[in-house]
Amino acid sequence: MTHPMTQLQDLSRSLRLAETAKELPSLIRKAEAHQWTYHELLYELLTYEQACREEKLITKLLKWARFPFQKTLDEFNIKEQRSISTKQLKQLRELLWMEEQYNLILLGPPGVGKTHIAIGLGLEAIYKGHQVSFIPMGELVHLLKTKEFSRKSQTSYKRIVDSDMVIIDDMMYMAMDSKEANLFFHLINELYDKTSIILTSNKGPDQWGELLGDQGITTAILDRLLHRVEVINIDEPSYRMKNRTTIFN
Repeated sequence: MTHPMTQLQDLSRSLRLAETAKELPSLIRKAEAHQWTYHELLYELLTYEQACREEKLITKLLKWARFPFQKTLDEFNIKEQRSISTKQLKQLRELLWMEEQYNLILLGPPGVGKTHIAIGLGLEAIYKGHQVSFIPMGELVHLLKTKEFSRKSQTSYKRIVDSDMVIIDDMMYMAMDSKEANLFFHLINELYDKTSIILTSNKGPDQWGELLGDQGITTAILDRLLHRVEVINIDEPSYRMKNRTTIFN
């Protein structure tokens, strides 16, 4: 018994195979032209739907991540750095540390590639189906202070705490008051032992106490961040300054 194509497409949509429904006429024509077996046709239908769903998921995860730019680890010029080796970068991109809920702290002056590495690792995680959130420290403090009354901040906060990887950029570039430090502690506590955190900073953990003000809160934050952590100190001249262009001939 032959069913009209529109009926087959409606059935596909009712089974939530939306992409297959759109592509079904083309796939049927290919099956007839190449004399596919039933098994081959079924395989093509299912793999097409799966590929479309994976592409949609990655698009959604990239949107949620809110990266300021997208640069992969392959674009990172490892030759410009002596602080991190090709082997170490390869180990980082395997994300085994993430599966064990390790944190990563990237230290160094501005322009050495800390944010590039962090985003590159975030992209690797997204391509493997993980949810990632990127947020500069200044924006994070504002979000924490407004989440009680702002629907937008509440949505962003929930997305952060639901993430598998959270990247906090420019950690401790500015001092916090006691309320801000307390809010930050509660976020770290909520992420602790279930989310991998990547921090970029030009100040080491030994200097964070001066900016957080409250020694008790500083100790509690460091206790959770440093429980399982890898610290990479990129002590190099600024890559941006070395490779800057000039308007003069």
